[in-house]
Amino acid sequence: MAFINQVLFKFYYMKRVTILMLFMIIGITAVSAQNAKPKNNPIGTWKFEAPYAPEGYTSGTIILGKEDKKDLASMSFTGSEEKMAGENVKIGKDSTTFSIYMQGEDISVVLKPETEVKMSGKAVYSQGEVPLTLTKDAPPAK
Repeated sequence: MAFINQVLFKFYYMKRVTILMLFMIIGITAVSAQNAKPKNNPIGTWKFEAPYAPEGYTSGTIILGKEDKKDLASMSFTGSEEKMAGENVKIGKDSTTFSIYMQGEDISVVLKPETEVKMSGKAVYSQGEVPLTLTKDAPPAK
């Protein structure tokens, strides 16, 4: 009888340990899946819309890149050939900031990625803030 009790106790104990281990594996997997975010890479060419900006400045292109480990940004407006180089450029995975000098005024641009192909942000200047929405340009087909 004692032998049967020992076998039943071991079976009961092993069953509990197995269930506990299973729950731990499922829990760790669930937490890892929640923490896995898609990698937002802001490097590239972005088309922007700024519907509340003054006429002539409501759309254009922002190019973000790196050269020799230095962050670079440039901005141009639709209908204009001029490209303005960004200054104090900081490209990060959570935000991108730079400033441009235009018509005698410093304009600070702050961008935040939403998805791999969308960003939102604002341009701040002496007259206030202008909201920006950006869509990543698809690379040319090869």
